[in-house]
Amino acid sequence: MTKQRVDNHSTEFGLWLRVQPEIDSKKEGYVTSNVDYVWSDYRSGKWMLIEEKRYNSWPKPWQRKTFKLLHDVSQHDPNYKGFHLIIFEQTSPEDGKMWIDGRTVTKEDLFEFFRFESKEFMYEINHLDVVSLPKSKDAWYIP
Repeated sequence: MTKQRVDNHSTEFGLWLRVQPEIDSKKEGYVTSNVDYVWSDYRSGKWMLIEEKRYNSWPKPWQRKTFKLLHDVSQHDPNYKGFHLIIFEQTSPEDGKMWIDGRTVTKEDLFEFFRFESKEFMYEINHLDVVSLPKSKDAWYIP
């Protein structure tokens, strides 16, 4: 049977999808994943994809596979600034540490990142982005 959500962060349609035997993921092989944010600056055309994780959680293998697919097809656009993973120690910048692609950041760093004002290496597609995540998050964090 399709894995049910353990939280209440879904829409009615999302909940409905998970109980349909005709598209059961275990039996039929279908997998779904959402992207949390498509962040863009409509003036410059710059854009990036962002996955958010709370409570130090980590993308599941099927999510990483989907994210790699999206990353690969987006690389042809010179305005594409990567697929990034933002992890919160708790739930937001207000209640704990946070990391962008393994780098510890402050709230101001986060604002700069969203304004596309961070140093260019923060947007490099070959940086420690969500596409090339190691299997263990312990090997990923950068002090």
